[in-house]
Amino acid sequence: MKWRLRLMMLFEYAIWGAWYVTVGTWLGKTLHFSGQEIGAVAGTTAIGAMISPLFVGLMADRLFDTRRVLAALHIIGAVLLVVAAKQSSFALVYAALLAYSLCYMPTLALTTSLAMRHITDPREEFGAIRVFGTIGWIVVGLIVGAWGVEATASPLHLAAGLSVVMAGYCFTLPSTPPLARNQRFELRHALPLESLHLLRDRSMAVFALASFLICIPLQFYYAFTNLFLNEVGVVNAAGKMTGGQMSEILCMLLIPWFFRRLGVKYMLAVGMLAWVLRYAMFAFGGTGELMWMLWLGIVLHGICFDFFFVVGQIYIDREAPPALRAATQGLITFLTYGLGMFVGSWLSGVVVDTYAKTGAEGVAAHDWHAIWLIAGGCAAFVLVLFVLMFKDRREASAAPVTTTA
Repeated sequence: MKWRLRLMMLFEYAIWGAWYVTVGTWLGKTLHFSGQEIGAVAGTTAIGAMISPLFVGLMADRLFDTRRVLAALHIIGAVLLVVAAKQSSFALVYAALLAYSLCYMPTLALTTSLAMRHITDPREEFGAIRVFGTIGWIVVGLIVGAWGVEATASPLHLAAGLSVVMAGYCFTLPSTPPLARNQRFELRHALPLESLHLLRDRSMAVFALASFLICIPLQFYYAFTNLFLNEVGVVNAAGKMTGGQMSEILCMLLIPWFFRRLGVKYMLAVGMLAWVLRYAMFAFGGTGELMWMLWLGIVLHGICFDFFFVVGQIYIDREAPPALRAATQGLITFLTYGLGMFVGSWLSGVVVDTYAKTGAEGVAAHDWHAIWLIAGGCAAFVLVLFVLMFKDRREASAAPVTTTA
């Protein structure tokens, strides 16, 4: 069972990693899109995360077997990726990738909820399953980098092929019928208000707010790191960026160990601190003698992602009622990969255009030092806010009571 879930994660994240890392380079260097246009295209995944996961989570919780929903979404997504790869204007590229994102983004929450349905202890077991998603991202990153197609549409074709494979593989997954099938459907369930009620708890509300805010500076990384590395002269940037996923594997496997020693609050805080450090490394690093700073910024990805997003998924699974877990994962996806990254895609595009300049021989370039300092400052603000406001009630109740004489 666990190996079937691991392969599911491998295909799921290989699809995303195949095209999303390098799409900004294709758009900027080949199609000559502006920073705001690149940010907008990167933000299509955010719109997809805002609109569709809540409804698809509803389908998986109440109406259909999760594996059938996944298969249908990936087949449609494969077609849309091929269409997007053939376009050259901003409007058509944007429309095709927006339609694709409406199909793909809900599958992130669905694969998570499916995996957690079929394991005994998500806190102990989920990390070793989710790590295979990272392996899939690494493999396609190395392929794209070695292939030398970062500035072309070929990564979109690769992602389309992987989507077809994933759609077929979904039918080999364990049956995952909806847990709330016998409950009467009402129109109000189209927006899972039951999940929103969880935000009445202060800890959950603070976690949701921090998740939203941290994804604003996150979009600077996803949308522009590959373009940044190519502009400063890093060879095989896509291949080198897989170093971040390699570190993610180690951190994923260490999640149970850190969970027992740090707990939810401090694991989330360390994850956000890593974002601050990463952007500082990018701001002051460079090729040659300063390349070590760029490498450090890249390999910090393991802590950045795992200690916040994966731990956050486990936290949600622990706090949400069983019949609402898929919808609640979808709600957090809406706030993070949706609303947060949508705002981040707009802000990052504006900042990148603000610090655009003309380099040698009239080639477009940017003041990356200023860009990364702004992103790091945003992450630092969220870190301070979270540390001051969040309190995990379970850990607090489990703490020994002390008395004074």
